[in-house]
Amino acid sequence: MKAWRPPPLPPLPPDAHKGTAGRVLLLCGSAWMPGAAVLSARGAGRAGAGLVTVACQDDVLRHVVPLAAPECVLADARALDYGSQGWHAGLVGPGLGSTPETHDLVRAFLRSFEGPIVVDADALTLCAREPELLTSRRFPVVMTPHPGEAARLMGHDCGSSAEARAAAAREIARRYHAICCLKGPHTVVTDGERLYVNDTGNPGMATAGTGDVLAGITVAYLARGRTLPRGDFTAYEAAAAAVWVHGRAGDLAAAQVGPTGLVASDLVGSLPAAQRT
Repeated sequence: MKAWRPPPLPPLPPDAHKGTAGRVLLLCGSAWMPGAAVLSARGAGRAGAGLVTVACQDDVLRHVVPLAAPECVLADARALDYGSQGWHAGLVGPGLGSTPETHDLVRAFLRSFEGPIVVDADALTLCAREPELLTSRRFPVVMTPHPGEAARLMGHDCGSSAEARAAAAREIARRYHAICCLKGPHTVVTDGERLYVNDTGNPGMATAGTGDVLAGITVAYLARGRTLPRGDFTAYEAAAAAVWVHGRAGDLAAAQVGPTGLVASDLVGSLPAAQRT
């Protein structure tokens, strides 16, 4: 039997505008990890988001992001109304750090954002301690842990075999009422019942920042699923499609530069081609 492949991103109609493509809000990056904001924002833009807003908690991001991703809009993370209806999907976590002030920003985001969200990195660490931040939400949640983060979310090691990884992803999805993308070789995507094991990607992607690119792709796909709703492109399919495209971009980039020299920015450059296949 032919293996299931996630459906492609819903195409834009001829009269599309930025809102049709999807407006996304990113709460990510910090003074010590500005690249997380840049890679997430560029990933979202290359994955089709019509407008990417980066909520900046540190002033340095206001200087770095415009130079590296000039298409983005900036906002003050401390003064922002996260409950605004202007965004179609949100991302929280990459490169934020774990200060008390940052945790307050994450709580505000998770409690008030009206729409589907991607939860990654430092936001996952907080949610492991305060799971009600996710279980009380009425919109879809996509969690993107690596194995170490998965262990914190479950309170035990997730194992490395295919069976153990599938069981761990299902446990996280069910415990947090979310879609879990357990990253690693053959990333596992599950909503607790359905399960997809990805077949794209390569060892060269085991480098800093590739997860930030995935988070950006995922939030853009969630937004498109909301602006152009389609029965076969729910939040689950959007997450699986983002994982597939992310790995495909990594494969195309590795074919050009080789796995040893691959860096996360190469994936962003390969996203347009990955989404044509």
